[in-house]
Amino acid sequence: MGEFQATGTNWTTLWSQLARVGNTRRKLKLENGQADRWHKNVEQFNLRVYERWEQRDTSRQFVQKTLEDFPDSNVLDVGAGSGTWTLMMSPLAKSVTALDSSPAMLDFCKKEVENAGFDNVDIVAGIWPEIAAQVPEHDITLCSHAMYGCTDPVAFLKAMIEKTRKRIILLLRAPSQDGVMAQAAMLVWGHPYDSPNFQIAFQILLDMGIFPNVIMENEHLWKQWRNKSLEEALAELKGRLGLFEDQQYDQRLMHLLVENLVREGEEWVWPADIRTALVWWDV
Repeated sequence: MGEFQATGTNWTTLWSQLARVGNTRRKLKLENGQADRWHKNVEQFNLRVYERWEQRDTSRQFVQKTLEDFPDSNVLDVGAGSGTWTLMMSPLAKSVTALDSSPAMLDFCKKEVENAGFDNVDIVAGIWPEIAAQVPEHDITLCSHAMYGCTDPVAFLKAMIEKTRKRIILLLRAPSQDGVMAQAAMLVWGHPYDSPNFQIAFQILLDMGIFPNVIMENEHLWKQWRNKSLEEALAELKGRLGLFEDQQYDQRLMHLLVENLVREGEEWVWPADIRTALVWWDV
Protein backbone atom coordinates (compact mmCIF):
# COMPACT_ATOMS: atom_id res chain seq x y z
CA MET A 1 0.00 0.00 0.00
CA GLY A 2 3.00 2.27 0.29
CA GLU A 3 2.64 3.43 -3.34
CA PHE A 4 -0.55 5.42 -2.60
CA GLN A 5 -0.07 9.12 -3.15
CA ALA A 6 -3.00 11.56 -3.09
CA THR A 7 -1.24 14.76 -4.17
CA GLY A 8 -0.40 14.84 -7.86
CA THR A 9 -1.55 11.26 -8.28
CA ASN A 10 -3.47 9.61 -11.05
CA TRP A 11 -6.98 9.59 -9.59
CA THR A 12 -8.01 6.62 -11.70
CA THR A 13 -5.12 4.60 -10.31
CA LEU A 14 -6.01 5.61 -6.77
CA TRP A 15 -9.63 4.53 -7.27
CA SER A 16 -8.47 1.21 -8.71
CA GLN A 17 -6.15 0.51 -5.79
CA LEU A 18 -8.83 1.30 -3.22
CA ALA A 19 -11.43 -0.75 -5.10
CA ARG A 20 -9.12 -3.78 -4.99
CA VAL A 21 -8.75 -3.39 -1.22
CA GLY A 22 -12.52 -3.32 -0.85
CA ASN A 23 -13.01 -6.31 -3.15
CA THR A 24 -10.46 -8.35 -1.19
CA ARG A 25 -12.23 -7.51 2.06
CA ARG A 26 -15.61 -8.53 0.65
CA LYS A 27 -14.24 -11.83 -0.67
CA LEU A 28 -12.74 -12.70 2.69
CA LYS A 29 -16.12 -12.17 4.34
CA LEU A 30 -17.82 -14.69 2.05
CA GLU A 31 -18.64 -18.09 3.49
CA ASN A 32 -17.06 -21.19 1.95
CA GLY A 33 -18.50 -21.79 -1.50
CA GLN A 34 -20.59 -18.63 -1.36
CA ALA A 35 -20.57 -16.53 -4.52
CA ASP A 36 -23.21 -13.90 -3.77
CA ARG A 37 -22.50 -11.81 -0.68
CA TRP A 38 -26.12 -10.63 -0.58
CA HIS A 39 -27.78 -14.06 -0.41
CA LYS A 40 -28.60 -13.61 3.31
CA ASN A 41 -28.69 -9.82 3.57
CA VAL A 42 -31.05 -8.52 0.88
CA GLU A 43 -34.00 -7.79 3.16
CA GLN A 44 -31.76 -6.05 5.71
CA PHE A 45 -30.22 -3.93 2.93
CA ASN A 46 -33.67 -3.04 1.61
CA LEU A 47 -34.87 -1.98 5.06
CA ARG A 48 -31.82 0.26 5.55
CA VAL A 49 -32.60 2.10 2.32
CA TYR A 50 -36.20 2.74 3.30
CA GLU A 51 -35.08 3.86 6.77
CA ARG A 52 -32.96 6.54 5.10
CA TRP A 53 -35.87 7.45 2.84
CA GLU A 54 -38.08 8.18 5.84
CA GLN A 55 -36.12 11.43 6.07
CA ARG A 56 -36.08 14.27 3.57
CA ASP A 57 -33.84 13.29 0.68
CA THR A 58 -32.70 15.84 -1.91
CA SER A 59 -31.28 13.06 -4.08
CA ARG A 60 -34.67 11.38 -4.41
CA GLN A 61 -36.29 14.73 -5.10
CA PHE A 62 -33.80 15.44 -7.87
CA VAL A 63 -34.39 12.07 -9.57
CA GLN A 64 -38.15 12.61 -9.42
CA LYS A 65 -37.77 16.10 -10.90
CA THR A 66 -35.55 14.72 -13.68
CA LEU A 67 -38.21 12.21 -14.70
CA GLU A 68 -40.82 14.96 -14.65
CA ASP A 69 -38.59 17.14 -16.85
CA PHE A 70 -37.96 14.25 -19.25
CA PRO A 71 -41.35 12.51 -19.52
CA ASP A 72 -41.69 9.09 -21.18
CA SER A 73 -38.03 8.35 -20.56
CA ASN A 74 -36.37 4.96 -20.67
CA VAL A 75 -34.27 4.64 -17.51
CA LEU A 76 -31.28 2.39 -16.84
CA ASP A 77 -30.70 1.59 -13.17
CA VAL A 78 -27.10 0.34 -12.93
CA GLY A 79 -26.65 -1.63 -9.75
CA ALA A 80 -30.36 -1.72 -9.02
CA GLY A 81 -29.88 -3.84 -5.90
CA SER A 82 -33.14 -4.66 -4.14
CA GLY A 83 -35.02 -2.36 -6.50
CA THR A 84 -35.82 0.65 -4.33
CA TRP A 85 -34.90 3.18 -7.02
CA THR A 86 -36.50 1.05 -9.75
CA LEU A 87 -39.78 0.95 -7.84
CA MET A 88 -39.65 4.70 -7.24
CA MET A 89 -38.91 5.52 -10.89
CA SER A 90 -41.27 3.07 -12.63
CA PRO A 91 -44.49 5.13 -12.23
CA LEU A 92 -42.68 8.19 -13.63
CA ALA A 93 -40.85 6.53 -16.53
CA LYS A 94 -41.81 4.87 -19.79
CA SER A 95 -39.65 1.89 -18.80
CA VAL A 96 -36.90 0.97 -16.36
CA THR A 97 -34.08 -1.53 -16.87
CA ALA A 98 -32.91 -2.85 -13.49
CA LEU A 99 -29.40 -4.22 -13.86
CA ASP A 100 -27.41 -5.95 -11.13
CA SER A 101 -24.82 -8.71 -10.73
CA SER A 102 -26.33 -10.27 -7.59
CA PRO A 103 -28.84 -13.09 -8.16
CA ALA A 104 -30.23 -12.57 -4.66
CA MET A 105 -30.75 -8.85 -5.26
CA LEU A 106 -32.40 -9.43 -8.64
CA ASP A 107 -34.72 -12.11 -7.26
CA PHE A 108 -35.82 -9.73 -4.52
CA CYS A 109 -36.18 -6.85 -7.01
CA LYS A 110 -38.28 -8.99 -9.35
CA LYS A 111 -40.66 -9.98 -6.54
CA GLU A 112 -41.00 -6.36 -5.41
CA VAL A 113 -41.80 -5.27 -8.97
CA GLU A 114 -44.36 -8.03 -9.36
CA ASN A 115 -45.96 -7.20 -6.00
CA ALA A 116 -46.21 -3.55 -7.04
CA GLY A 117 -47.87 -4.54 -10.30
CA PHE A 118 -45.42 -2.72 -12.59
CA ASP A 119 -45.20 -4.07 -16.14
CA ASN A 120 -42.60 -1.63 -17.48
CA VAL A 121 -39.53 -3.05 -15.72
CA ASP A 122 -36.92 -5.24 -17.38
CA ILE A 123 -34.67 -7.24 -15.01
CA VAL A 124 -31.14 -7.82 -16.36
CA ALA A 125 -28.34 -9.83 -14.75
CA GLY A 126 -24.79 -8.72 -15.43
CA ILE A 127 -21.71 -6.81 -14.34
CA TRP A 128 -21.28 -3.24 -15.57
CA PRO A 129 -19.51 -2.33 -17.82
CA GLU A 130 -18.89 -5.88 -19.10
CA ILE A 131 -22.55 -6.27 -20.06
CA ALA A 132 -22.90 -2.80 -21.58
CA ALA A 133 -22.70 -4.08 -25.17
CA GLN A 134 -25.89 -6.08 -24.57
CA VAL A 135 -27.82 -3.11 -23.15
CA PRO A 136 -29.63 -0.68 -25.48
CA GLU A 137 -29.43 3.08 -25.14
CA HIS A 138 -31.57 4.74 -22.47
CA ASP A 139 -32.60 8.34 -21.93
CA ILE A 140 -31.58 8.47 -18.27
CA THR A 141 -28.96 6.40 -16.44
CA LEU A 142 -28.84 6.20 -12.65
CA CYS A 143 -26.10 4.52 -10.62
CA SER A 144 -26.67 4.68 -6.88
CA HIS A 145 -23.65 3.60 -4.81
CA ALA A 146 -22.91 0.75 -7.22
CA MET A 147 -19.52 1.49 -8.77
CA TYR A 148 -17.28 1.08 -5.73
CA GLY A 149 -16.18 -2.44 -6.69
CA CYS A 150 -15.22 -1.52 -10.25
CA THR A 151 -11.44 -1.32 -10.68
CA ASP A 152 -11.70 0.57 -14.00
CA PRO A 153 -13.85 3.64 -13.24
CA VAL A 154 -13.13 5.29 -16.60
CA ALA A 155 -14.48 2.27 -18.50
CA PHE A 156 -17.49 2.23 -16.14
CA LEU A 157 -18.27 5.89 -16.81
CA LYS A 158 -17.58 5.75 -20.55
CA ALA A 159 -20.00 2.84 -20.92
CA MET A 160 -22.67 4.86 -19.12
CA ILE A 161 -22.07 7.81 -21.43
CA GLU A 162 -22.27 5.62 -24.54
CA LYS A 163 -25.60 4.15 -23.40
CA THR A 164 -27.23 7.42 -22.29
CA ARG A 165 -29.06 9.91 -24.51
CA LYS A 166 -29.97 12.65 -22.01
CA ARG A 167 -28.76 12.58 -18.39
CA ILE A 168 -26.46 10.60 -16.10
CA ILE A 169 -26.94 10.59 -12.33
CA LEU A 170 -24.43 9.14 -9.87
CA LEU A 171 -24.89 8.79 -6.13
CA LEU A 172 -21.63 8.46 -4.21
CA ARG A 173 -20.54 8.36 -0.60
CA ALA A 174 -18.81 11.57 0.51
CA PRO A 175 -16.94 10.95 3.77
CA SER A 176 -15.50 13.79 5.78
CA GLN A 177 -11.86 14.53 5.06
CA ASP A 178 -11.14 14.63 8.80
CA GLY A 179 -13.29 11.67 9.88
CA VAL A 180 -12.00 8.58 11.65
CA MET A 181 -11.48 6.56 8.47
CA ALA A 182 -9.82 9.53 6.77
CA GLN A 183 -7.42 9.91 9.71
CA ALA A 184 -6.71 6.19 9.64
CA ALA A 185 -6.00 6.27 5.90
CA MET A 186 -3.70 9.24 6.42
CA LEU A 187 -1.83 7.33 9.09
CA VAL A 188 -1.40 4.20 6.98
CA TRP A 189 -1.25 5.53 3.41
CA GLY A 190 -0.42 9.22 3.76
CA HIS A 191 -3.73 10.43 2.26
CA PRO A 192 -7.30 10.70 3.59
CA TYR A 193 -9.03 8.40 1.08
CA ASP A 194 -10.08 5.15 2.77
CA SER A 195 -12.15 3.84 -0.17
CA PRO A 196 -13.51 4.82 -3.61
CA ASN A 197 -15.74 7.84 -3.06
CA PHE A 198 -17.18 11.07 -4.42
CA GLN A 199 -14.01 13.10 -3.99
CA ILE A 200 -11.99 10.74 -6.19
CA ALA A 201 -14.77 10.20 -8.74
CA PHE A 202 -15.17 13.95 -9.16
CA GLN A 203 -11.48 14.30 -10.01
CA ILE A 204 -11.74 11.42 -12.49
CA LEU A 205 -14.66 13.11 -14.23
CA LEU A 206 -12.70 16.35 -14.50
CA ASP A 207 -9.78 14.43 -16.02
CA MET A 208 -12.25 12.99 -18.56
CA GLY A 209 -13.30 16.49 -19.56
CA ILE A 210 -16.65 16.26 -17.77
CA PHE A 211 -17.64 19.13 -15.47
CA PRO A 212 -20.55 17.68 -13.49
CA ASN A 213 -23.10 19.33 -11.26
CA VAL A 214 -23.09 18.31 -7.60
CA ILE A 215 -25.88 18.25 -5.02
CA MET A 216 -24.58 17.49 -1.54
CA GLU A 217 -26.95 15.85 0.94
CA ASN A 218 -26.01 18.01 3.92
CA GLU A 219 -29.11 17.59 6.07
CA HIS A 220 -28.71 13.92 6.96
CA LEU A 221 -25.51 11.99 7.54
CA TRP A 222 -25.31 8.22 7.10
CA LYS A 223 -26.28 6.02 10.02
CA GLN A 224 -23.42 5.72 12.49
CA TRP A 225 -21.40 2.51 12.66
CA ARG A 226 -21.58 0.58 15.92
CA ASN A 227 -19.34 -2.08 17.45
CA LYS A 228 -19.69 -4.22 20.56
CA SER A 229 -16.09 -3.52 21.61
CA LEU A 230 -13.07 -1.44 20.68
CA GLU A 231 -11.35 -4.63 19.53
CA GLU A 232 -14.22 -5.27 17.12
CA ALA A 233 -13.99 -1.66 15.93
CA LEU A 234 -10.26 -2.09 15.34
CA ALA A 235 -10.85 -5.24 13.31
CA GLU A 236 -13.47 -3.38 11.27
CA LEU A 237 -11.12 -0.48 10.64
CA LYS A 238 -8.21 -2.73 9.68
CA GLY A 239 -10.41 -4.73 7.33
CA ARG A 240 -11.53 -1.59 5.54
CA LEU A 241 -7.90 -0.59 5.08
CA GLY A 242 -6.86 -4.05 3.92
CA LEU A 243 -4.46 -4.53 6.83
CA PHE A 244 -6.03 -7.79 8.05
CA GLU A 245 -3.16 -9.61 9.84
CA ASP A 246 -0.79 -6.62 9.68
CA GLN A 247 -0.32 -5.41 13.28
CA GLN A 248 2.20 -2.61 12.84
CA TYR A 249 -0.46 0.14 13.08
CA ASP A 250 -2.61 -1.46 15.79
CA GLN A 251 -1.53 0.73 18.67
CA ARG A 252 -1.95 4.02 16.81
CA LEU A 253 -5.26 2.96 15.26
CA MET A 254 -6.59 1.90 18.65
CA HIS A 255 -5.61 5.30 20.05
CA LEU A 256 -7.52 6.93 17.18
CA LEU A 257 -10.61 4.89 18.03
CA VAL A 258 -10.40 5.67 21.75
CA GLU A 259 -10.15 9.37 20.94
CA ASN A 260 -13.15 9.41 18.57
CA LEU A 261 -15.66 6.66 19.40
CA VAL A 262 -18.29 7.19 22.09
CA ARG A 263 -19.61 4.52 24.45
CA GLU A 264 -23.40 4.19 24.38
CA GLY A 265 -24.66 1.38 26.59
CA GLU A 266 -23.00 -1.82 25.40
CA GLU A 267 -21.77 -0.36 22.12
CA TRP A 268 -19.04 1.89 20.79
CA VAL A 269 -20.44 4.43 18.30
CA TRP A 270 -18.49 6.00 15.46
CA PRO A 271 -18.96 9.70 14.61
CA ALA A 272 -21.42 10.43 11.79
CA ASP A 273 -19.19 11.73 9.03
CA ILE A 274 -20.51 10.32 5.72
CA ARG A 275 -23.09 11.95 3.48
CA THR A 276 -24.33 11.31 -0.06
CA ALA A 277 -23.25 13.38 -3.06
CA LEU A 278 -25.43 13.39 -6.18
CA VAL A 279 -23.37 14.02 -9.32
CA TRP A 280 -25.13 14.67 -12.61
CA TRP A 281 -24.55 15.94 -16.10
CA ASP A 282 -26.43 16.03 -19.39
CA VAL A 283 -24.99 14.03 -22.24
